[in-house]
Amino acid sequence: MNVRLLAVKTLAPLLCNSGALKYSLQKNLIDCPDNLKPLLQQLCYGSMRYYPQLQCILNKLVSKPIRAKDADIQALLLIGIYQLYKLRIADHAAISETVDVCKSLKKPWATSLVNATLRNFQRQQSQLIEQLCSDNSFKYNHPQWFIEKLKHNWPEQWESILAANDLHPPLTLRTNLSKVSRETLLEKLQSQDIEAKKTEHSEFGIVLQNPTDVTAIEGFSTGEFSVQDEAAQLAAGLVNPQPGEKILDACSAPGGKLLHMLELNQEKTTSFQGLELEQHRADKITENFQRIGLACTLHIGDATNRLWWGEKLFDKILLDAPCSATGVIRRNPDIKLLRKSEDIHSIVKVQKAILQNLWGLLHNGGRLIYATCSIFPQENEKIIASFLRENTNAKHIEINRNWGLSRKHGRQLFPEADANDGFYYAIIEKTDA
Repeated sequence: MNVRLLAVKTLAPLLCNSGALKYSLQKNLIDCPDNLKPLLQQLCYGSMRYYPQLQCILNKLVSKPIRAKDADIQALLLIGIYQLYKLRIADHAAISETVDVCKSLKKPWATSLVNATLRNFQRQQSQLIEQLCSDNSFKYNHPQWFIEKLKHNWPEQWESILAANDLHPPLTLRTNLSKVSRETLLEKLQSQDIEAKKTEHSEFGIVLQNPTDVTAIEGFSTGEFSVQDEAAQLAAGLVNPQPGEKILDACSAPGGKLLHMLELNQEKTTSFQGLELEQHRADKITENFQRIGLACTLHIGDATNRLWWGEKLFDKILLDAPCSATGVIRRNPDIKLLRKSEDIHSIVKVQKAILQNLWGLLHNGGRLIYATCSIFPQENEKIIASFLRENTNAKHIEINRNWGLSRKHGRQLFPEADANDGFYYAIIEKTDA
């Protein structure tokens, strides 16, 4: 199977606003020979990481936009330009191998278009790049709406956020302290010639210096560690489960935060429950639990209603709210293509509905920990401010930590090179008022 054809099959649905990169790629990796899987991943993730720039270049090279029914040809052209622009593949090989895919797509008419477009870019690359440098979408490699929104919301941090979004994300592990200490795990990694260092803010985290197949690392199969970004590792400490408490992790897939709390509270009388909308996502949680050797009650249900609820109030609720995921673009670069400005408004409506519904499931004196992997205040501190205004029995609890940026409500983390993703946390307490 031609690796570039598999890349086209992965990316074409995304250009039609269907699916997500990681799921689309998973399906096509099955048909890819093992020795070509790294190239397939590079072609797909790279083409999405640099999509704004690649599309700007393509717009300069073609006289009219590619038709929607030919999204596969558009994907092929983007892949071809990416190879010439960013990869160390010989130009003649990149062009010929890419052009050949037209036959497999049963679109021989596109052969001349793809060949001419790529050869024009090969000849005019320096000139085209110079012309495009005044275009902000090209200069900053992000959609124009995103750049403008970021400038408005974070006038001091916007450029560093954009730069961090284009870096390869670090691979971070979370130590399971019920099985091994972080120091011992670091020693084990060193004995396997794996370079690693401690995270700055999480007492459980280890950052690997180089990409590694974690399933091949000693201790993975026995549950000594899990893969989880440092920012997400901070959730368990904010929930701070206590003996006898009944705790809900809402919107819990893939289950990292819930699993972390279970690891830290195995000998206590704390009761944990998870809530997830879709069965296949809940299955992923169960799979992760089985590797660690833990379990808890998982509900399949909608967090905007109470059809799944057993009518017993919770002492604490962790709401990892659905969001724009704009704090994890470096892990999901297709967000640059798929996310639109108007999406934020619809996402906010869902967040507010979930927050209001779950608030009714909390004991007086209980706490709700609100979290997102977004960097936009509309999904974060503004949601909390609005909720506090509308609910007289809600009290904001300040998070006194040495990480992130302190806001009037909550703390905001931004994506950082070789460190945490973008994340937001806030705590609100239910009073008797």
